[in-house]
Amino acid sequence: MAELIDKIAWIHVVDRRLLVARSAGRELFYVPGGKREAGESDAETLVREIGEELGVRIDPASAVHRLTVEAPADARPDSRVVRLTCYTADHAGDVAPSREIEEIAWLGSADADRVSPANRLVLEHLREADLVD
Repeated sequence: MAELIDKIAWIHVVDRRLLVARSAGRELFYVPGGKREAGESDAETLVREIGEELGVRIDPASAVHRLTVEAPADARPDSRVVRLTCYTADHAGDVAPSREIEEIAWLGSADADRVSPANRLVLEHLREADLVD
């Protein structure tokens, strides 16, 4: 069995659109977040990754698990699966792309072709919950 890629992500919806980010050199968008470092909790990973990617401070006490999805990892020649554990959380500061992020966007369910397979599941979940258009 291929190694599981364990990622933590931030679900941030404004005006019925989901915040997504695209890394330099990538074609598809992803829900902001990333891989945990050794010994990190989900909340610690969320705070660190979102701070690095978007320059905002996540309030770890406000983090609420929203959903966990698994899907084939994007752009991987092996058959790895990504597990995306998604949280909502309050934040301070203005969302802005960091040096590792080339672009941010606000997407709805009609934009599913612009995101990775795991992120399509996130968009579908949010549409079914009537949180995004």
